[in-house]
Amino acid sequence: MKKTTFAIALSAALFGISAAQASEFSGGWLGAKLGTDRSSMTGYDSQSGNTYGFQGGYGWDMGSNFLLGANAYWDRNAPETHNPGPVDIGSKDYGLDAKLGLPYGNWMPYAKLGYGRINGNSAVSAFGSSGPQMGLGVEYKFAPSWSLAGEYTSTSAKTNGIEMRNNALTLGVNYYFGKPPAAAAAPVVAAAAAAAPAPVVEAPKPAPKPEYKTIFTDKPVTIEGANFDTNSANLKHTADKKLDEVVDFAAHHPESNLAVTGYTDSTGSKAYNLKLSEKRAESVKAYLVGKGVAADRISLKGEGEANPVASNKTKAGRAQNRRVEITSVVREESKVRVNQ
Repeated sequence: MKKTTFAIALSAALFGISAAQASEFSGGWLGAKLGTDRSSMTGYDSQSGNTYGFQGGYGWDMGSNFLLGANAYWDRNAPETHNPGPVDIGSKDYGLDAKLGLPYGNWMPYAKLGYGRINGNSAVSAFGSSGPQMGLGVEYKFAPSWSLAGEYTSTSAKTNGIEMRNNALTLGVNYYFGKPPAAAAAPVVAAAAAAAPAPVVEAPKPAPKPEYKTIFTDKPVTIEGANFDTNSANLKHTADKKLDEVVDFAAHHPESNLAVTGYTDSTGSKAYNLKLSEKRAESVKAYLVGKGVAADRISLKGEGEANPVASNKTKAGRAQNRRVEITSVVREESKVRVNQ
């Protein structure tokens, strides 16, 4: 009955949350955790004690809706005195889990279900058996390669009519390899074409016979980006419409190239901001290439926190400075009348 209730609560917690980009949490990772464990054993009462452990695994991005992963874990639950007895009961747990995550920006709630082994220590060192493990947690990405994870797990094993159970509540830190991701989708980009300079027309001179000639005029075009989330290079869904305007522009001007420049606000170190701005520019390029724009038409550059368009002393100003700008030059052809 307890396992059924747990499964129902797990499903409601996960599927009641809107999903977003899974790529922030995809790939390989390693982590460590520390917390408290409530342990019990047949014939003895329940007691709480310290626990710590290590874990690692790999997550696969399943489109833009969810993440599937697998991870291995090893936990040590410190011996505590249980009654009647008194008897010191502790254990070491290890095993494998399947993981389902539903990312939402830099947050990802997740559930785990797997199989592990509990080996008793201290006065119950003869106990050793395997059984299911279930868990719920939430993870927060506070930097491109680092996250914090709060997690509840329940592991039980039974042999010869004796059951040992460990219910742990931990806080951990995880490191993701190969981050920040070159990414999947979302800065809001607002397109605004600069006004073209007036065509240069030679002053007409009286002539018995009119004549026309072709004049080429360079027209600069700038597309200014809007906000990113702090520490994120992911595109938001609201960017699709504006970025599709850029795709349409490129299709109608096949001779033009696009220069994509990423920026950040002043939060963080200059070296980190420079790298993050490059990743933001890469996110825009990845979207444009995915829509059919040739990659060799797009150049990338990261300017970090340089050239702010608003004050970095306010939250609204910093949001404006987290942007991507796209510039291009279009050569327009026009015919003007001249005198012979």
